[in-house]
Amino acid sequence: MSVPTRQDLLTDADELANSLGDPQLRILDCRFDLMRPAAGRAAWLEAHIPGAVYADLDKDLSGPVRADTGRHPLPEPERAVETFSRLGIDGGTRVVVYDDSSGAIASRAWWLLRWLGHPEVTVLDGGLQAWRSQDLALDSGVQEVVRRNFVASPGVARVLSSREVGADRPFALIDARDAVRFRGESEPIDTKAGHIPGSMNLPFVDCLREDGTWRDARALRRCLQPLLGDDESAPWAVMCGSGVTACHLAISGLLAGYREPGVYVGSWSEWIRDPSRPIGSGPGNR
Repeated sequence: MSVPTRQDLLTDADELANSLGDPQLRILDCRFDLMRPAAGRAAWLEAHIPGAVYADLDKDLSGPVRADTGRHPLPEPERAVETFSRLGIDGGTRVVVYDDSSGAIASRAWWLLRWLGHPEVTVLDGGLQAWRSQDLALDSGVQEVVRRNFVASPGVARVLSSREVGADRPFALIDARDAVRFRGESEPIDTKAGHIPGSMNLPFVDCLREDGTWRDARALRRCLQPLLGDDESAPWAVMCGSGVTACHLAISGLLAGYREPGVYVGSWSEWIRDPSRPIGSGPGNR
């Protein structure tokens, strides 16, 4: 498989603006606030990129939470197929996803589509802020969508289980959460603080410029090389609190030239469901 380029993974605001009106383009607005779940849709209704439809992290990009899952488990494939069909996506659709948090949520939609075998998906680099910074047009209100027939097929994205990320894992595991959460100093969301023993930490925001766009390949390489080494083909995996910003780190790795990582979708919020699983604290990195 060829190494994806930056253009394969990201779309600039001006490029997206020039594509508006393309019948084969579908834009997904993925804004979401973990503390105020209804806020994302309300913000979309108030103002969104023309033609954008709303994809809700809890309702559209995740499955039901169970006693043994994390906070944002994968939806069943059949449910995800129905969601993307309802959102007007089929095999010929080019999808651009965005949010207002530097791709933190939109990356989950990007990864889900790749998991279901739809490679024609990119993230709007810099998100809605980049769009607004160029004074580009915005719409409001409900966006009418013509349903299409989304068909899932085996994708490139690999899902990892709690067992696979345990003590005997033969690959590097990188956690995308903030450093204070990883070290166990603070945990504002989940019931326990800390990290999976032996995992390493690279907060996803470290891969971004001040304006919320992704750093260039060389800078991303400098972020990841101390953790992954020089072998671009070596297996590795990503995680976070609930399998969302882990997908952001996957994009950063691809931009830096590394192979696609596996994603521990259950992540920290699933790991701590079982009290027998060990918990580490402190820096963690090699």
